[in-house]
Order: sequence, then structure tokens, then C-alpha cells
Amino acid sequence: MTPRFDGKSQRFEGKVAFITGAARGQGRAEAVRLAAEGADIIAVDICDEFDSTSYDGASSGDLAETVAAVEALDRRIIASETDIRDFGALSAALNAGVAALGRLDVVIANAGICSAAMSWEITPEQWKETLDVNLTGTFFTAKAAIPILLDQGSGGSIVMTSSVAGLRGLPFLAHYAASKHGIVGLCRTMANELGQYGIRVNTIHPHGVATGMQPNDMMALLGEHGATLGPIFMGSLPDPISEPEDIAAAVAWLASDEARHVTGIQLPLDLGTLTR
Repeated sequence: MTPRFDGKSQRFEGKVAFITGAARGQGRAEAVRLAAEGADIIAVDICDEFDSTSYDGASSGDLAETVAAVEALDRRIIASETDIRDFGALSAALNAGVAALGRLDVVIANAGICSAAMSWEITPEQWKETLDVNLTGTFFTAKAAIPILLDQGSGGSIVMTSSVAGLRGLPFLAHYAASKHGIVGLCRTMANELGQYGIRVNTIHPHGVATGMQPNDMMALLGEHGATLGPIFMGSLPDPISEPEDIAAAVAWLASDEARHVTGIQLPLDLGTLTR
């Protein structure tokens, strides 16, 4: 059973958080959790389909639901349909949000996509789209935000969403794993560079999360190769999957001042898969 936030903590009172992939799933849960703790939100999502994925993309209606959920908590939110692969559009959306809300404190680079295939069967198009969204999009998110944090001169927190696939070679996910391993390298370098300015950079590493981002092609491959490769995906905890709120709770701690001495880490939220 997912523990429920009691709404009493106000760790983000007076702060503003920028969240990508905010229309649904982890991004929405993170927006709602931080808003419940006092933050105003700048939210972006592409709200469109991707060529390489087998699940439905987020919609404009999904993003509107995120806006309504944040506003129901009496917090402000500036939301836009923005492609994180377009640095100019992403930077403009962030700058507009900061102009409206007054500042920036927390950056959550959450947007990502996933598809599945044997590594040698990944198409060039699959490879490019996955790396462009997951890795380049994360870099663009940080690149757009860091100058604002530096100009403010009051520090900040950047949380990048990687994956268990960013810490081990999960089968069928070579392109996804490459992108998520790349995020770890980006995080570690930025943590070293930005520590002197009081800006912390960390990654989180979920395993399965009930976000609707489960590729159908993965199920077919597990059915074919499950006897030999399936155990790699097994965790030691009884829950088979995490809820978005589980991830949001960890992100809220990592982004808060309670974790002010934590930077450059890879935080597993993995149901015990890495203990095997």
C-alpha cells in the first residue's frame, strides 16, 4: 500500500519547481507533491505521440489535469506543451514561467520514453529518438535552468530521472540503458561543477512504475526470453511495481533542504532489484 502524504510539511514554501514530462505519471505526481508542500510549478510536456513507442503518449487533457490538481492545492502553475528536444522552445517556456512566478529553485528533468528490442535489432530511428528525448532532453533541461540558478545566486537542486537501466545492463533496453547511463555521467559532472555555487545535482533510479509507459514489445520479449533473462528484472520486495507517488516522495526529499549535503548520488528506487 502506497503511503499517503499528510500535507503538513511545507519544505517548498516560497519556492518554484520546473518539471518536464509533467502531464501524467511521475511528472504529475512530482508536481502535486511539491505543490502540496508549498511550491509553485512550471510544467512542460510534449503532449504528443512518439514514433518509436508502443504506448499512448500524453495528451493536452492530461496536462490540463495536472494544472487542475496543482491549482486545487492553491498553488500557481505555468504549463505549456513543449518538446524538450527543442532547446529554444524549452528555454522560452522556462523563462516565461520564471518571469511569471518570480524565481527558480528546483529542476526535475523527468521526461523520457522507452521501447524494447534486442540490441542488434534496435532501428536507427529508435536509437535516435530515445537518445534525443532521454539524454539530450535532460541536458537541455539543465542547460536552460542552470544560468537562471547561477544568476539568482541562492543555490538550487536538480534531480534527473534515470532508471535501474542506468545502473545495470537490462535486457531489451540497450538504447534506453545507454541514455540512462548517460544521465548518470551528466549528473556526476554537473554535481562537481555546480557544487561551488550551492547547486546540487542527483539522479533517481526507479524500476517499474505504474505510469502507463510499459512498452508492449517488452512483454513479448519477456515471453520469449523470460526463462533466461526474466530473473534480472526481479526485486526482493513483495510489491511488483512502484506507484508514481512513491517516486515523488523520494524526489521531494532529494530536492529539499533536508538533503542539502547530498549531491552527485544515484538514488535507487528499485524494489530491491539491485541487491541481486
